Amino acid sequence: MPRGDSTGPSPSASSADDGALSLVGSSVNTYCDAHTVPQSDAMRAIYEETRANEEMWIMMIGAVEAALLRLMVQLGGAKRVLEVGTFTGYSAMAMAEGLPDDGELITLDISEQWTAIAKKHWATSPHGKKIRLMLGPAAESLGTLEGPFDVAFVDADKSGYPGYWDAIVPMMRQGGLVICDNVLAGGRVAAPDGERAESMHAFNEKVASDARVQPIMLPIRDGVSISRVV
Repeated sequence: MPRGDSTGPSPSASSADDGALSLVGSSVNTYCDAHTVPQSDAMRAIYEETRANEEMWIMMIGAVEAALLRLMVQLGGAKRVLEVGTFTGYSAMAMAEGLPDDGELITLDISEQWTAIAKKHWATSPHGKKIRLMLGPAAESLGTLEGPFDVAFVDADKSGYPGYWDAIVPMMRQGGLVICDNVLAGGRVAAPDGERAESMHAFNEKVASDARVQPIMLPIRDGVSISRVV
């Protein structure tokens, strides 16, 4: 799905590649990368192929954010994860690596081209067996799923976030986490100056006022919100 989020550097890539989309300088990005657990071989392979061959490679999340997602899955003892927005499978791979052997990650996307890259690399990892891809409009796919889920990650078309939120929160277990990417819209949500920033600001207000969750917003990359379902 069109996502428009920031990318993640591999150890051989410069964080300056996506500095324009980050809220901190490239030197700080590089420092954080160097002091974060390294990405797996499968994740690195996804990054490198996507970066080399896909014009929209910038839609990948960053390596630090990927490590955060894996950690959230591990800390929560998650066994069922839901992802909206697969792209080439980098974030799904990270979260699958945090699941137990009998865990499941369901990821939703509409692009056969991008997810073909994902499937190829998932097949090289023992964690790939935990991932189930559903192709089709996410709003429709969500209507066919049943909870409870332990963790959900939303990184798809930004205009769809309110609808995805309304579909996902009721499917989460108590104590589950709903994680949303790109919630700062390049920092412009603080003083919205266009349709995208105004839309994301409205979504952030929706989350902050939802009594079903306890949200926290972090200035990682283009902003990540983590909401615990109470």
